[in-house]
Amino acid sequence: MRILIAGGGEVGYLTARRLSREGNHVTVVEENQERCAYLEEVLDARVVVGSASSPETMRRAGVREAGLLIAATDSDEVNLLACLIAQGEAAGGIRVASLRTHEAADWQHLCQRTGLKIDEIIHAESELAARLIRVLHTPGVSDILDFAGGQVKLFSMPIDEDSWVAGKTLMELDRAGPPRNSLVAMIFRGPEVIIPHGRDKLLPGDQIYVVTRAADLDRVIEFMGLQTRAELERVFILGGKQLSIWVAQQLEASGVVVKLFEKDAARCEKIAQVLHSTVVVHADGTDESSLVEANIRDASAYLAFTNHDEDNIIASLLARRLGARKLVALINRLNYLPMAHRLGISSTVSPRLHAVDRILQFVRRGRVLSVTTFREEEAEAIELVAAAGSRYVGKKLREIRFPKGCIVGAIARPGGEVIVPRGEEMIQPSDRVIFFSLERVVKELETAFFVEPERRMV
Repeated sequence: MRILIAGGGEVGYLTARRLSREGNHVTVVEENQERCAYLEEVLDARVVVGSASSPETMRRAGVREAGLLIAATDSDEVNLLACLIAQGEAAGGIRVASLRTHEAADWQHLCQRTGLKIDEIIHAESELAARLIRVLHTPGVSDILDFAGGQVKLFSMPIDEDSWVAGKTLMELDRAGPPRNSLVAMIFRGPEVIIPHGRDKLLPGDQIYVVTRAADLDRVIEFMGLQTRAELERVFILGGKQLSIWVAQQLEASGVVVKLFEKDAARCEKIAQVLHSTVVVHADGTDESSLVEANIRDASAYLAFTNHDEDNIIASLLARRLGARKLVALINRLNYLPMAHRLGISSTVSPRLHAVDRILQFVRRGRVLSVTTFREEEAEAIELVAAAGSRYVGKKLREIRFPKGCIVGAIARPGGEVIVPRGEEMIQPSDRVIFFSLERVVKELETAFFVEPERRMV
């Protein structure tokens, strides 16, 4: 498939890397010449210098021949103009746009009323905010993800030295009597990603992902030695980004006391007009004296959401030393994620990586329902619909030779039954199946799962 990506920033780069690896003809439009030179070195894709808001540049990039436009620049205005140009030049193409503005819903309605056809508008910040609120309420849990319409939950947690599960194999854990529908699906150990089996051991310092049914989530969290819920009283937010505002609004609605630190005075004024009960502080939220003065000790959470990954990491470490109970850092550079976890910042968010996941989900739409990428694209959770003629359907799981490096985490039946399977279970037609897989075997897994893989977009 011919795919045109507007924007060669982190979202455009990661999307282009994945899609070109999967056999698509990818062209990237980027106006920064230095960035173009870098992209030409690291991507198996054509790179065109120029603005995606220019019809001439887009024609030169092949907009008329592209079956799919992905508008993923850092400018909402350019992304919307790129879609407008694509509609004028190639009315039959598919268009996806990533927007950052808090008025994304308004823009979606305007596009519908004016006839600008955008097949998918992605607003990563609002989606991440809802996901983050669940994590803040659960002590010891780093992330909680939904699959199968919320019927299946995946949560992550670090293994501490004093955890009762540290040093135990998965077989020993199973003998301890966990809730039946639960499974350790992935282990992140330093640079290594492990799709585990019974003899694998949980070690201090590991970051693990556990899959379970929504109905069993609290019981599984308790079994792993964690609290299921904690009241949020005071939350500190560093940085006045759009994500900060979305999170603050949701916390306000729950009665949480929020303090938001922003160094730009003009930005503070704008934020104060949007938020209601949040205290907007014009100060450096990475400064120790400012945090002490604001009474950070025993704060429920400290969220570092500036534009700079390094500042977010350092600020989180300072907040932990000053007594904040839960830390969340915004990290967009994938190679920083393992380091952040090793430093004890187990909860991280990345709007850019989330946008890439949502783009991939849309590109693979049809029988692929969701895509979630972990860390430096080393592992993936992929939710698929089982086709009647697939070679995985109608056989017991223990009889199927899955690609090495993947595991079936959960099966959701059309009638509502959810199973975290063992070897005796079977995949049936129309089941939602959630696989956890090393990235290198995803294509092989998808090809085997579908009846007619050549008809897919990717």
